[in-house]
Amino acid sequence: MNGAKDIRSYGYKVGSIPCGKANLITDVPGVKVGHCTVEENGHKTGVTAVIPCDGNVFVKKPVASVFTLNGYGKTAGTIQIEELGVIETPICLTNTLNVGKVSDALVEYTIQKCAGDHIKVRSINPVVGETNDSLINPIQERAVEVHHVIQALESASEAFEQGCVGAGRGTVCCGLKGGIGSSSRVLDFAGKTYTLGALVQSNFGRMEDLMICGQPVGNRIAQELHPKNSKDEGSIMIIIGTDIPLSARQLKRVLKRAAVG
Repeated sequence: MNGAKDIRSYGYKVGSIPCGKANLITDVPGVKVGHCTVEENGHKTGVTAVIPCDGNVFVKKPVASVFTLNGYGKTAGTIQIEELGVIETPICLTNTLNVGKVSDALVEYTIQKCAGDHIKVRSINPVVGETNDSLINPIQERAVEVHHVIQALESASEAFEQGCVGAGRGTVCCGLKGGIGSSSRVLDFAGKTYTLGALVQSNFGRMEDLMICGQPVGNRIAQELHPKNSKDEGSIMIIIGTDIPLSARQLKRVLKRAAVG
């Protein structure tokens, strides 16, 4: 976490359900996460890649769903997911104005993967999410390039950094530094144990509204810092992964409730 401690190190415990082994989305079998942080020439942005399964994603086509809490996002690939209930590329997160460039890189990555497996492709549905990091990043310069996306994909592993890295490098949350965060929970159903994991790109909210385990932490910080232009706006991307055998419809039900968390 870029040297930062986990929130549990400060005595906070979120919820009552036990965490997975690493308390990361990668506790879900097959899931891997990688970052590429772009910091050259004043840029503060990047890419975070979530690989949902082992092997060629285009061939495996894991079951998937999407849910939009509001309609202001510039995401790519969600229409086909709604129609078919599967994904066929890794999921990448970046900033708003780099969605097209990251989408193009995902297409090239998938073409090369399929060529290596002797699979001919006619159509690819790249999946890209975003938040707007223009508050601290010169977003108009669109600094993310193909090689950054490939680096994030190729560096993906079960152990990954959280905080001010990858797609979270330039984000701001509740008037404080935002970033990439992750967690997991272990659930028991009908005598079997499953894992549900989440990864977020946080970029929203007023400092005064920040609550941690019911404590008005943000309001206390605001009294010390007196933040200027604190606005209740922005967005958050939430990626959910699980090994529970759910249909696309059932996954959407889970996603709808993620916003409550």
